[in-house]
Amino acid sequence: MSQIPRRAAGRAARLAAVPIGHAGRSARGVGRRLTGTPADVVTEEIQRRTAEQLFTVLGSLKGGAMKVGQALSVLEAAMPEEMVEPYREMLVRLQDAAPPMSIEQVHEVLRRDLGPRWREQVDIEDAPVAAASIGQVHRGVAADGREVAVKVQYPGADTALRSDLQQIARLARVATTWMPGVDIKPVTEELLAAADEELDYALEAANQRAFAEAFRDDPHVAVPDVVLHTRHVIVGEWLAGAPLSQVIREADQDVRDRVGQLYLEFLLDGPGRAGLLHADPHPGNFRLTPDGRLGVIDYGAVARLPHGIPPVVGRLVRRALADDAQGVVDGLRAEGFILPGIEVDADEVLAYLLPFVEPLREPEHAFTREWLRAAARGVTDLRAPEFATGLRMNMPREYAMIHRVFVGSTGVLCQLGATIPARGSMERLLPGFAEG
Repeated sequence: MSQIPRRAAGRAARLAAVPIGHAGRSARGVGRRLTGTPADVVTEEIQRRTAEQLFTVLGSLKGGAMKVGQALSVLEAAMPEEMVEPYREMLVRLQDAAPPMSIEQVHEVLRRDLGPRWREQVDIEDAPVAAASIGQVHRGVAADGREVAVKVQYPGADTALRSDLQQIARLARVATTWMPGVDIKPVTEELLAAADEELDYALEAANQRAFAEAFRDDPHVAVPDVVLHTRHVIVGEWLAGAPLSQVIREADQDVRDRVGQLYLEFLLDGPGRAGLLHADPHPGNFRLTPDGRLGVIDYGAVARLPHGIPPVVGRLVRRALADDAQGVVDGLRAEGFILPGIEVDADEVLAYLLPFVEPLREPEHAFTREWLRAAARGVTDLRAPEFATGLRMNMPREYAMIHRVFVGSTGVLCQLGATIPARGSMERLLPGFAEG
């Protein structure tokens, strides 16, 4: 592949092929069932083939298509097991890799951004070690001898990202077959709003430097320093370690518990220390380093919180835990979560929120797929009263990224199956929580 597909019509056609392909497989499945093939066999084959096509399209298009796939991958723990099993492997693959662009194209970007003598600044291996939504990473060596990760943006990524995030709604028909009740439109709208920042590697380098300084010499978190950067290239220190997806698959329970606690506490602590919230919580951006720290990479998506997480967040969570329904509603109205003129029942609002604060009622909580499915059932089931309550609530823009991060991180904790003292972490690190 020489470059990322850029023409909107061509990219839209590939995206449209997914629901069309699913429809065709479903139609053929009806015929097979009429000739005696068991329904469960037909359904399993349709799901498997759709998953393969979905991964191929999302991965090969990269840009917004792959980014939405990665955003959805952190939520797979909430999906019903019988629906998610055929898709889990494909979703997890989107966390770590995608079909790479050619080394000739990589060299061209480096030549354009670093100059014709770019090899005097950094030398890279031909094979990429990771391929993400708008760029891929090569291992290399900097001029000073340091091992580095060289992140190169795909040519045409800017056009492709915006095109995909406008066209991705075409996937909604397929998504509803394996994520009932989940609407991907808010995800794409939020990602589109952040697209300009993520495309600017100079800004990403500044974000990474802020985190590196804030967590320098931290015993629990490792953030690689930036060596050099341009608008389309970032060279940072190499961060060795096992990807979180590998920890999820292979690690013992005590390791997954420890990683889960480090992961949650990094997300809580970042805004207070760096003034930034790491806003791309999928497992591909985290590592377990050889010395046991949580390694964190990819700083293109951040929420700027110069004063930390607003204390009202912690106060609202504490009110919910105290079953103070009216206090919760009053706080939500004050922050714009319930718009003027919208009438809600305080007890119904509390019932809507309680499943997600239940882990904080006990000293330790086991984050499992089963727990998350039960907690999410009310807010994703169109027939549930909690779903109707959710439709009457607003998401203020200033809280949208915070909400996305902590919903996503809950999904990752459940993929880890981590048992952690989440309440203690909140009391120490979430502003407003300890004061109630």
